[in-house]
Amino acid sequence: MSAVKIKSVTGSETGSVELAEDLFGIEPNMAVLHQVVTAQLAARRAGTQSTKTRSEVRGGGAKPWKQKGTGRARQGSIRSPQLRGGGVALGPKPRSYAQRTPKKMVRLALRSALSDRAADDKVLVIDSWGFDQPKTSAALAALGAIGAEGFVLVVADRDDANTWRSFNNLQHVHVLSPGELNAYDVLVSDCVVFTAEVLDSMQSPRSGDDK
Repeated sequence: MSAVKIKSVTGSETGSVELAEDLFGIEPNMAVLHQVVTAQLAARRAGTQSTKTRSEVRGGGAKPWKQKGTGRARQGSIRSPQLRGGGVALGPKPRSYAQRTPKKMVRLALRSALSDRAADDKVLVIDSWGFDQPKTSAALAALGAIGAEGFVLVVADRDDANTWRSFNNLQHVHVLSPGELNAYDVLVSDCVVFTAEVLDSMQSPRSGDDK
């Protein structure tokens, strides 16, 4: 297992913690990562696009011109797909883009993403944010002190309201609770910041996980 230094909000070292090998030290499975991230992005699609077929377009009940003698192609309705203003043939309709992904693959993808960040020394641990009240400037100062640069993913306890509200106005910071942590958000982040308490709860013995 690899060790990560625990820092305070001022940047001073307060100790170290071992990263669990099964969570932060596996060989990333790129095929599973790709499939899970693709499914996650597909599920975000609204799927509300819709076009009208010829039966849904208003009008067109009367035959536009007589069948023969005009020299024009025969038509039965002005709402046919080949005419302007007519219905759309084989157009998109509302649908769900969600893909079924086995839970074991989702867990493996998350561990692969975390292991990739840990291999690049992009997993940071802070002892506690310790915000007495929501304050964006204090959150920025803390990130700078611990060396969190770029797009930052902060994993914080859902009950830590001051932390969530402190980071709320920072566009380059995304806050998630441990239960919401997912492969996509880890991969798009330049670094992932845990509190020592959250990391300890995540690394506690779990059942049903496959490497």
